[in-house]
Amino acid sequence: MQKKIARWIFYFLGLLILSLGIVLNTKSQFGVTPIISLAYCYATIKSLNFGNVSFVLYCILAAIEYAVKGRNFKLYDLLQIPLSIILTRFFNLFGAVLPDVTSISARIVCLIFGIALTGIGAAMNVNTRLVPNPGDGIVQAFADRLHQRLGNVKNVFDLVCVALTCLMSFVLTGGIVGIGIGTVAAMIGVGRFMWLYNQFFKARQLAATGLSE
Repeated sequence: MQKKIARWIFYFLGLLILSLGIVLNTKSQFGVTPIISLAYCYATIKSLNFGNVSFVLYCILAAIEYAVKGRNFKLYDLLQIPLSIILTRFFNLFGAVLPDVTSISARIVCLIFGIALTGIGAAMNVNTRLVPNPGDGIVQAFADRLHQRLGNVKNVFDLVCVALTCLMSFVLTGGIVGIGIGTVAAMIGVGRFMWLYNQFFKARQLAATGLSE
């Protein structure tokens, strides 16, 4: 029983860290992570709430995942929707609490910590083997359907998100919104921090939660 509780503690702590990392990326103003870039771009251009637009995006991703999985989509997968509500409320909370930064040094710190926390939070969530967030769920669904390596599908999916964000922002504003050097850094760095976390802490997390390799 204690290990099951520990599993959910790691899960929600991972959500908290992941959402903080994503918001720090937005605060850096160097460009946001690829999957969330669509929501950030549209929310910025239309002056809408970032968390609410992100929730709509996650619902769309969950619907696409349903179509990709077909009969393999289980009722359990629908828990991604309430998960998205929690995650995006954290977006709003951290977005309101954390101050905007303007100096280059502060923006760089935000970017570094944002990438690090996004990777750590994502690794903690994945290691619990509970409900994935829709961004991870849809990538896994495409990887399973196409019989391709998860990492390769993730790279392609990130590039598609960046391309769609650039197209949308160019059509709506004539420029590029939400995409920058920080986006490229996130594409490279998030995976590296996931690897680092797993190197040092995955075995301990699995032992604490009653899971095994």
